[in-house]
Amino acid sequence: MKHARTLVLAALAALLAGPALAHPGHGADTLTAGLTHPLTGLDHLLAMLAVGVVAAQRGGRAMWLWPASFVAAMLAGYGLGAALPGSPLFEPGVVASIIVLGALIAGQARVSLALGAALIGACGLCHGYVHGAESPTGAGLGFPIGFVLTTATLHAAGLTLGLAARRLVPARVRSSRR
Repeated sequence: MKHARTLVLAALAALLAGPALAHPGHGADTLTAGLTHPLTGLDHLLAMLAVGVVAAQRGGRAMWLWPASFVAAMLAGYGLGAALPGSPLFEPGVVASIIVLGALIAGQARVSLALGAALIGACGLCHGYVHGAESPTGAGLGFPIGFVLTTATLHAAGLTLGLAARRLVPARVRSSRR
């Protein structure tokens, strides 16, 4: 019940948040721009590292499924944003993704594998959409390929951090927080 309250509060906070405005001006559609873009905004860095951390906290199949869900949904969102830009729903979703992922980490929520994949996929969809909407008309594949590679690398870094935290914090301390 405690974890459900945390998720509800996070969702309510997300509804009150303003747009994150994923930073435009990432330049020409190049692989280099795509590789560096996720590193240039705190919104990306926090969300993508958080995906790895929360997956490491859950362990098991979540360690590959949840990051893969984010990346797959991010690509779908990128295509949707490039094809149909202008939806006001996705900017608040970027902010919500950071809040929801942070709440999952802080609360050490044990959500099901499927629910975690759905939540994390929704986060990826929002991040992908805003960048697809900002992409130049007729953009090629360089930017999204670079973006995916750096995103996966940030997920791996988050997994590493999450696994290190599990080793540093004794299990009895982690379980007493629940």
